[in-house]
Amino acid sequence: MTLLKLVRTVAAALEEIKARDIEVLDVTKITTLFDRMIIASGDSTRQTRAIANNVAEKVKAAGGEVYGVEGEQAGEWILVDLGDVLVHVMQSAVRTHYNLEELWAEAKKLNKTISAARSRASAAPSSTGRRKAARVAPAAPAEPGSAPMTASAPEPPKKKTVKRRASEA
Repeated sequence: MTLLKLVRTVAAALEEIKARDIEVLDVTKITTLFDRMIIASGDSTRQTRAIANNVAEKVKAAGGEVYGVEGEQAGEWILVDLGDVLVHVMQSAVRTHYNLEELWAEAKKLNKTISAARSRASAAPSSTGRRKAARVAPAAPAEPGSAPMTASAPEPPKKKTVKRRASEA
């Protein structure tokens, strides 16, 4: 499978399960481990798992190979290793926290590949016969006590203030 076909297959699989904010990065000048990095967001652990599973299934169906999938248990950040392409499927808060786009800022963005996949997907008839739904707003904050990943860095521990008696000072 060619690199372009692999990227287009992944892009179509991401779009099919309504992944958001899809970025394709050309990292060939930065690392020799892989050629493309694709980053996408999902709104929930269920959606990120479904997106990652769909990517793996579509790549296998197209004749590609999936070398590994990591992070399916937690579902906040799932990595799909396709050899020349690395796919990160992340919940929005986790993606904001780790900010991979900034870490790989030297990489060239290749969103034209995504546009080509979108135009092919929109030209194909829908299996359900319904129109694509509008993008869903980000999920509401989690219930108290559920310990989700936050978009901001953890706060440093607060300093304890010790009250001293006037005689100790």
